[in-house]
Amino acid sequence: ATTAAPPPPSKSRPRKRRPEEVWAEIDSLVGLAPVKQALREVAAVVQANRERRKMGLPPLKQSLHMVFLGSPGTGKTTVARLVGELFAALGALPSGHLVEVDRGKLTGVYRGEPAKLTEEAVRRALGGVLFIDEAYALAKRDWYGYDTQGSEVLSTLVKLMEDYRDRVCVILAGYTEPTKELFRVNPGLESRIAFTIEFPDYSPEELLAIARLEARKQGFYLTGGAQDWLLEHFYSVQPRIGELGNGRYARKLVEGAIRRAVMAGRATGELQAEDFLD
Repeated sequence: ATTAAPPPPSKSRPRKRRPEEVWAEIDSLVGLAPVKQALREVAAVVQANRERRKMGLPPLKQSLHMVFLGSPGTGKTTVARLVGELFAALGALPSGHLVEVDRGKLTGVYRGEPAKLTEEAVRRALGGVLFIDEAYALAKRDWYGYDTQGSEVLSTLVKLMEDYRDRVCVILAGYTEPTKELFRVNPGLESRIAFTIEFPDYSPEELLAIARLEARKQGFYLTGGAQDWLLEHFYSVQPRIGELGNGRYARKLVEGAIRRAVMAGRATGELQAEDFLD
């Protein structure tokens, strides 16, 4: 792959925030205690390298690349955006912008497209974060046990992750077991990863907090009866919350309740327990 200069900063990219501003948003996220702790460990490594450079010492030989493991709806994309902002605030990356892709955006249709599309995605992300959602899909197999397109993406990505290790943070995201299978298929990919962060499913109480926030964001609040109904419901579906979508599921319930409230003539105000019943 040919080396190219990073693109000029986009006017649409957010302003660079101070570290304390980014940490305040990270800390405000519902739940995710182990994720927040892991991010503080990542930040400690980044800050240690900055201090080593000031002292004339070589930086720790550690890339910025990560893997996010967990079920859908656990905040992986949101945290990826904040990782970019945090790295920019700490001076590890210049812009910290987020480029989000998946298998479909990297493989294309024709021969030779995977390498080209992968290289283009990495170039767009230079100075920030390349977030590859459901990265394990790059290791899927056909009837004969081959996936030439996915393999081409992975081989290109492995090289570029090393070439640009100080200029981009690549984050692979997906379910835990399929992502581990991805690393078994391509051990070179795992060797490029510096940090593995596990995203736990939300507890019923955390799901209720997410529902409260979503309602508030749209100009509503949950009555005591609505909160009781939701908490009982979240406990009943807890064994399946990963497949239901975690935080997305809580927000979807609130959106449905708001539609019913609007149909009942309440455009703002309270959401009652009956608003959550189909």
